[in-house]
Amino acid sequence: MIQLIHVSKTYDRRPALSDLTLDIEKGEFVLLMGPSGAGKSTLLRMLIAAEIPDEGQIFVQGKNVTKLKRSEVPFLRRKVGTVFQDFRLLSKKSVFENVALPLIVQGASSVDIRRKVTEALRAVGVDHKKDQFPTGLSAGEQQRVCIARAIVNGPIVLLADEPTGNLDPERTAEIIELFKLINARGTTVIVATHDPQVMAQINRRVIVLQEGVMVRVPAHAVQVGV
Repeated sequence: MIQLIHVSKTYDRRPALSDLTLDIEKGEFVLLMGPSGAGKSTLLRMLIAAEIPDEGQIFVQGKNVTKLKRSEVPFLRRKVGTVFQDFRLLSKKSVFENVALPLIVQGASSVDIRRKVTEALRAVGVDHKKDQFPTGLSAGEQQRVCIARAIVNGPIVLLADEPTGNLDPERTAEIIELFKLINARGTTVIVATHDPQVMAQINRRVIVLQEGVMVRVPAHAVQVGV
């Protein structure tokens, strides 16, 4: 499903990723652990061709991301949903309109937009908030809207970069359960975090990055499976 082969990336002579080789299977739930600056965000950005490695190759569903033409990148991103710590919702758009944006960009019909947005909002439990604006929502509700926007296309992969960074422990637990539900429906989920609480709640494969290098994970901290 996802394969990185000897991937390296450097910023201002500082390595963000160093000779990283990694395979992630279809349907896996994977945690990327590590402190800020470990290379987690760089890795996720490379999976959607927002960054290109200096060396190495990256494959998503058999497609070499490092060789994509600019015109091909939007088609890749339709298959990969993204969730960020800072929400990135448009404050002057309603919840419904925010979630509909990816479909509007693709030129989907109004009927499809209504159906898919309603399904996505229902899946994350905020369909009753569809006419509200982001500023009137709690942090947990805003993150649910972000997740709805990420899954509205029915992506094969969901990437989440520090998705619980702005949430309290209770809301964090709710968002993690939501990711588990999405994964149980067949979507490959990759969550990047430095929060040990997240790892404690997810009994899944853990990949630890430190200064751009994948390091050995203690046996008690790893459980491979979905």
